[in-house]
Amino acid sequence: MMTEVDSADASNGSPLIVVVMGVSGCGKSSVAEQLANDLHAHFKDGDELHPPGNIDKMAAGTPLTDDDRQPWLEDVARYAAAQAAQHGICVIACSALKHRYRQTLNTAGRVAYVFLEGSRELIASRMHLRTGHFMPETLLDSQFAALEDPRQEDNVVTISINTDIQSISRNAIAALHERGFTTSKP
Repeated sequence: MMTEVDSADASNGSPLIVVVMGVSGCGKSSVAEQLANDLHAHFKDGDELHPPGNIDKMAAGTPLTDDDRQPWLEDVARYAAAQAAQHGICVIACSALKHRYRQTLNTAGRVAYVFLEGSRELIASRMHLRTGHFMPETLLDSQFAALEDPRQEDNVVTISINTDIQSISRNAIAALHERGFTTSKP
C-alpha cells in the first residue's frame, strides 16, 4: 500500500518524526520499515545507533540501565531530527519504553509515537521464531517491566499487532491522520 505524500507531510508543514515503539519482539523494525515505505519517508532502525557496548550487554542477557540508554537516546533524537529536516518525515524504530526516554526523543522536534501493543504470549512466540537478533527472549520480562504505558500521552497512537505488517502500517497511518500528524490517508 502506498500513499501519496510530499516531503512536508504534516498538518502544519513542519518535519515529522514517527517513532514506532514497544517492547522487543513486537515488530518495531518491520512495521517502521513498512510505514516509512508507505509514507515515502526516511527509515532507520534505532538499534543500529546503539554503541557496541550496549549491544554486547544485551546479547549477554543483561538489561540496559537508564545510564546505558541515555546517550543512545540522545543520538537517536539527533539522527531523527536531521533526517526529518532533510526528508520531511523520518520513521524510526525505537523501544522508547519509559516516559523519560520519550521526553528525550521529543527534543528532536515534532514527534508522534506508534505504540505497538500485543500480549506477552504473542510477542514471546514471535521472539522464539526470529534468528540473528542480539536481544534474547530471556529479556522480554525486563522489557515489559520497564514499559511505562504511553497511551495517555498526547502524541501517541496505539496499534494492535494482532494482524499482518501491511495492515498494521495502514492502521498506523489512519491513526496518525486522524490525530492530525499527517495529511496521508491509508
